[in-house]
Amino acid sequence: MKKALFSKFWVFLLIGLDVLTKALALRWIPPWNGFVYPFGGIAVFENFFGVNFSLNTAINTGAAWGVFPNHFFLLLSLRLCVILAILCYLLFFRSSGRSQIPLWLIVTGAMGNIIDMFCYGHVIDFFHFQIFGWSFPIFNIADSCITFGVFLLLLLPNRSKHKALNAS
Repeated sequence: MKKALFSKFWVFLLIGLDVLTKALALRWIPPWNGFVYPFGGIAVFENFFGVNFSLNTAINTGAAWGVFPNHFFLLLSLRLCVILAILCYLLFFRSSGRSQIPLWLIVTGAMGNIIDMFCYGHVIDFFHFQIFGWSFPIFNIADSCITFGVFLLLLLPNRSKHKALNAS
């Protein structure tokens, strides 16, 4: 019971943090102008081992890295389907535990971006890294949750496969 309450707490905390930071970005962070660092935004650090980091508000009408721009209903439908599929899997087919964390992170991030789509009609991004002169796509906390969840999913061993192999 404590684990379920704990995971719900983190989901709501991360979604709340995502919504709050996007509202603050719209209010206080200048828009990305695409020119020279800090790109019209707020410089956080410059040339830290070849990495620059600034805060720049950007509007994303597409999915990751701006793919499928201006396809609101397609992206909304896909995001909702992913959330529903993962939630069904988590709630009906999986036991509780650490193996659920990556999936909950993906759901959390997708929900954060869906909230943006309903509130603003697009997703708000504001973290901007430039690595050795290459401008990394601007992202937000929800995007970070999704990315971290996918990386954990790929990196964490699947214990059920190991158990099945050891049982035979």
